[in-house]
Amino acid sequence: MSYLQLAHNEWDPTAKTARTKVLYSFGRADQLDRPAIERLIGALTRVVGVDAVSAGPDRARVVGVPGLEFVESRPLGGAWLLDGLWHRLGIDTLLRGLAAKTRRDPVVERVLFALVANRALAPSSKLAATGWVAHDVHIPGLDTVSDDACYRAMDWLIAVEDQLARGVFDAVAHLLNLEVDLIFFDTTSTYFETEDPDEPLWRDEHGRVVEPEDDSTDDGADEPPAGATGRAGFRSRGKSKDSRDDLPQVVVGMAVTRDGIPVRVWCWPGNTSDSPLIRQVRDELRDWTLGKVIWVADRGFTSAQNRRHLTAGGGGYILGEKMRSGSAEAAAAMARQGRYQDVTANLRVKEVKISESERFVVCHNPDAATRDAAVRVNLLERLEAMIAGSDRLSATKRAELRGVISTKPGLNRFLRVTPSGLLRVDAAKIAADAKLDGKYLLRTSDPNLSTEDIALGYKQLLEVEYQLSPKFPEAPGSGTMPLSQVAA
Repeated sequence: MSYLQLAHNEWDPTAKTARTKVLYSFGRADQLDRPAIERLIGALTRVVGVDAVSAGPDRARVVGVPGLEFVESRPLGGAWLLDGLWHRLGIDTLLRGLAAKTRRDPVVERVLFALVANRALAPSSKLAATGWVAHDVHIPGLDTVSDDACYRAMDWLIAVEDQLARGVFDAVAHLLNLEVDLIFFDTTSTYFETEDPDEPLWRDEHGRVVEPEDDSTDDGADEPPAGATGRAGFRSRGKSKDSRDDLPQVVVGMAVTRDGIPVRVWCWPGNTSDSPLIRQVRDELRDWTLGKVIWVADRGFTSAQNRRHLTAGGGGYILGEKMRSGSAEAAAAMARQGRYQDVTANLRVKEVKISESERFVVCHNPDAATRDAAVRVNLLERLEAMIAGSDRLSATKRAELRGVISTKPGLNRFLRVTPSGLLRVDAAKIAADAKLDGKYLLRTSDPNLSTEDIALGYKQLLEVEYQLSPKFPEAPGSGTMPLSQVAA
């Protein structure tokens, strides 16, 4: 049973879609006065300035343009805009040029664009994306696509990633006149809602798969192929920055300019350690036309090996230094006297001389100092509550309590155990910790940057952290710590 209604589409700006509004319901189609409906249609067409055509079902065709009839309607705006940006950045030309060097069908460029547009407009699986292309959107130059074609295109994209990434960045750098004197780098992890990690495969030091010379003997106990350093699944368990060590994950890294424009993105197996990654990133960008670059990274990348690597070839770095690590540099920096200079309303800096080859800058955030003091008070209250009455416990029970506290780093750093095994709050550690409230230490190899530029350069590291995490804290010097410091 069908009904006839007069309807009007209205745009819903909140839902960002068209909503159908029924203006009038005529009732059941089989009970209507069809000639009267035809006369109404004719009157409406004259009102809007269109001549009526012959009566009957042909009324549905485009009036005044003989030979045309309505077939279907698909959204165009989003895909049209993305296709314009795709063309403006030269990605289509780059992909077709790379495909021309192989026997690959040039339509692979359109397939990859369709997958990108799908991810931007209606994120879905590769299989669902094929239906989206065929029925829900107009992709210029691509009417339909199979899921096999999507997977083949993705495999080829991985093979040409290095060339494509450099070509796209060169186009963006020219188009936006980018300054690439500072490059900010950070990593994060993202987990998958699946219990099983991927099958371990042989991988090189950069996490890329190394194929065994003879797959038939790859039974899990064979010798590693040349260049392999270990086995790991791409989605594997590791130290999760989302506190989900129970789920497989991958590690994501991003290098961006001082304006927050991505230079390149990397992905590694989920069990990859952060520290050596910046060396790989620096090596893979070495041949790009970036000029002299100062690398800015958080304290997880401040190892001596990383610092040597970043300065090779005339480069430099601004790196965070762990204040509570007990390192000789941190202790020496805090022992130096000197006056702070104001950089912003809540950021003060001073440079301290403790090395002939590096410069160290102590940064102080008064707002963060207030917060750090409040956090410490809360920790001490929890610690005192845990050890209250512990003197009456047996030595075994106190040892068990000591073991529980040792698993809580925030509490453990303020605990003192007397020679007789009693648990106490350590007043000396509290006083030492209070001296670090709101402070963080930076080290740089560049002899020409001003103290203010060093501090503000590091503060801009937040730009990459914004893009790598859904947690959006304020920058150092703005009341909270960088993500990596919070996680630590």
